[in-house]
Amino acid sequence: VFPLILGTDVSGVVAAVGEDVSGFKVGDEVFAMVRFPEYVMKGSGAYAEYVRVSASEVAIKPSGIEHIQAGGAPMSLLTAWQFLVELGHDAPNPFQSFPHAPIPLDRKIVVINGAGGGVGHLAVQVAKWKGARVIAVASGKHEALLRELGADQFIDYTTTSVEAAVQDVDLVIDAVGGPNMERFLRVLKRGGALYLVNPLGFSGHEEAARREITVSSTQVRSNGAHLAEAGRLLDDGTIRVVIDSVYPLAEASAAHQRASHGRIQGKIVLSVV
Repeated sequence: VFPLILGTDVSGVVAAVGEDVSGFKVGDEVFAMVRFPEYVMKGSGAYAEYVRVSASEVAIKPSGIEHIQAGGAPMSLLTAWQFLVELGHDAPNPFQSFPHAPIPLDRKIVVINGAGGGVGHLAVQVAKWKGARVIAVASGKHEALLRELGADQFIDYTTTSVEAAVQDVDLVIDAVGGPNMERFLRVLKRGGALYLVNPLGFSGHEEAARREITVSSTQVRSNGAHLAEAGRLLDDGTIRVVIDSVYPLAEASAAHQRASHGRIQGKIVLSVV
């Protein structure tokens, strides 16, 4: 419904608190994903100088990072966290009849497709933190960064297909979506799992069932407690947010044009200062 204000992720300073709020005070530096997915069609309102946010969606910004990095974190970090660590809610799953359930990753082999993007580069780091051996899939320009972030193996999809390069892995997380997601089934061992960040268009359920592969997705949801947990990893440098580019808020349209061109490394951030 128009007019609406776009954006979901924020990092800033608390200007006022509600009467019943006890966990935060004026002057606190905080970050959050705002009212998602409840307000996805209305506009969550993050492209603004002031944003009203539920206290349950907010966490104290890690002191070890700046607002630019914190502002780029929430949606992508929560997506990686809720897919790989803890779902954290019992809301109905819009993509499937069963709740998503992260599998243990210690000593597992994990392929991350789209590893150079916003969700992907954080998923690489979260999976490494959980003890996995990580195989990152992206274009060649991302290789140095992803190895720096902890990837044990790198596949340049522009020269090598994933299914030709690896087999018998425990988990594939596809952060890209699009056509032919079914190809990842050929990479997985029997009993493995395929996590689809964008599952729309996947048509391999019958093949997955024959091979006893769990195909699962979930809708990321605002969660201040999860941000607080993950924030400790941002604070001590265990994981970091890579920033592709920064635009003034007044140039939001240019930021969207940058996003539409693809080949983003990390996150695009809007600054209001």
